[in-house]
Amino acid sequence: MYKLAVVGTGYVGLVAGVCFAEVGHQVTCVDIDENKINLMKQGISPIYEAGLEELMQKNYAAGRIEYTTDYKSAYKDVDAIFIGVGTPEQSDGSANLSNIATVARQIAETIEKDCLVVVKSTVPVGTNDKVEQFIHDFLPHDGDKITGNGNGFGKKIRVEVASNPEFLAQGSAVHDTLHAARIIIGTESKWAEEMLMNIYKPFNLPIVSVSRRSAEMIKYASNDFLALKISYMNDIANLCELVGADIQDVAKGMSYDERIGSKFLNAGVGYGGSCFPKDTKALEYLARQNGYELRTIKAAIDVNQDQKTMLYRKASRRLITFDGLKVAVLGLTFKPGTDDLREAPSLDNIPLLLERGADIYAYDPVGMDNFKKKYPEGKNGRGSITYVENPEVTLKDANVCFVFTEWGEIQAIKPVTYKLLMRTPLVYDGRNIYKVEDMYGAGVEYYSIGRQKVNISNAISEAAAASE
Repeated sequence: MYKLAVVGTGYVGLVAGVCFAEVGHQVTCVDIDENKINLMKQGISPIYEAGLEELMQKNYAAGRIEYTTDYKSAYKDVDAIFIGVGTPEQSDGSANLSNIATVARQIAETIEKDCLVVVKSTVPVGTNDKVEQFIHDFLPHDGDKITGNGNGFGKKIRVEVASNPEFLAQGSAVHDTLHAARIIIGTESKWAEEMLMNIYKPFNLPIVSVSRRSAEMIKYASNDFLALKISYMNDIANLCELVGADIQDVAKGMSYDERIGSKFLNAGVGYGGSCFPKDTKALEYLARQNGYELRTIKAAIDVNQDQKTMLYRKASRRLITFDGLKVAVLGLTFKPGTDDLREAPSLDNIPLLLERGADIYAYDPVGMDNFKKKYPEGKNGRGSITYVENPEVTLKDANVCFVFTEWGEIQAIKPVTYKLLMRTPLVYDGRNIYKVEDMYGAGVEYYSIGRQKVNISNAISEAAAASE
């Protein structure tokens, strides 16, 4: 087993560190946030992720994982250092690599022996070449010989950088790491390749070994293909509404084609999260920097941006105003199973509703605390926002309802509940969680994505006739 350091305790770093410990490696997780470190030592995860806390507690008790802010002690004598810090999007779409650079310099000024530096963060193609050179620039030199620090000073050491992108999905990150479809490693030497292969051997998973630049591109190409698939289905969904087709029927028919598959065919209000929005923009930026127009990805970005506010625009055409209306919002996070709000449709729609004077009542099983940090409870601009602990309170006497996240707790709401609780049973469903005919039968005026709308007068007439 190997002695490893993992830098960064977000979704990438913390999950990786815990899973490395779970298969038997000795792991030290490093972060600059002392409060996070103290929480993790107590077995409390700073992120909401199924199964993570249990593994944290189990491996901390077994002595296989530690948490610290002291990077010098963590880095100096490990076999490999995995970097999982953030590479946030900059205003021009490029990736901000300052966190990577900071860690690289710290490594160079600390390590005392041969070390493999493994970048798990998503970085533009060619970044790892620069990281390796950056580390070598700051390592002590004895003529042309690179040496270590501390006890390694004056002794020749070997430091290489490898690429090891992650492919986990938030909400199932632990499972996705321990049971991955494949592990991608990008190396430039047999030494680095063999070490990474051995580190991952206990996982007993398929390993694809390529060059560093190919590994970097695999990450972007994979994420951006899935983003393109989502945007394509949303584009088709919008056309379905115009021509009278049903996007769910269309998706079902497409899914039987093994060349297409059944995943990522659900139409909705666009993709969000920490990966797809950032990675599509980063790849499009990379293409522009190399004098190439990546037209497919640019189209995916444009479609997704328009799709996020599709429901708001539909509702604006239906309602004369939002001023003073009680607006129920079901779901705040970008997907179920996580408390992550990054690029969530709610962040695009709620400000628009508040500007129009809406009194918002919002429900999310785990995302409300994070949302409160952005929009505190009470008066916000012309409108207001109130956070409630159950969806029934959200719906009580509401004039209109928006569904942004397909949480199980939200899917469990029966169509008739909207009719019984809302002042006006007017529902805009951004995740197509209900059958059109069920909402029709319940007497709910229902708008979704890529399907026919439920006309309120017809729905009410049908519901009344059925009750006689």
